[in-house]
Amino acid sequence: MPTILCIEDETLLRENIAEELQDEGYDVLQASNGQDGLQMILQHRPDLVLCDVSMPGKDGYQLLQEVRGSHEAFDEMPFIFVSALAERQHILSGLKLGADNYITKPIDFELLKVKIRGSLRQIERMRKGFYRNVSNVHVIDV
Repeated sequence: MPTILCIEDETLLRENIAEELQDEGYDVLQASNGQDGLQMILQHRPDLVLCDVSMPGKDGYQLLQEVRGSHEAFDEMPFIFVSALAERQHILSGLKLGADNYITKPIDFELLKVKIRGSLRQIERMRKGFYRNVSNVHVIDV
């Protein structure tokens, strides 16, 4: 089952998200801030990251920029912002930075689960297509 990292500084909300996702069968890791989240990404290589935007220390935007800019091994890892910043400009800013999706608080858990499944299916389709194309490549020894 896929592993999801939930980075959220509000303990109760983070635990609620984790419980909802565990009920769906996902393995869930938790971090309470961007710095701990980065360490968990590097150490555990989750299949998908859910991340709050507004957190003390390293915020979600900074975390995403670091992951996408300095750790290209994680370029394909889906990254979904979960934020109370619900105005259009905030959503656009998050998506322009490279987030794959953006969910606003209060969280609609059914919508969140659908977006997670969609992101994970997209990654699976990309991987299948990549390996299918790689299997058609022939190396000629000269």
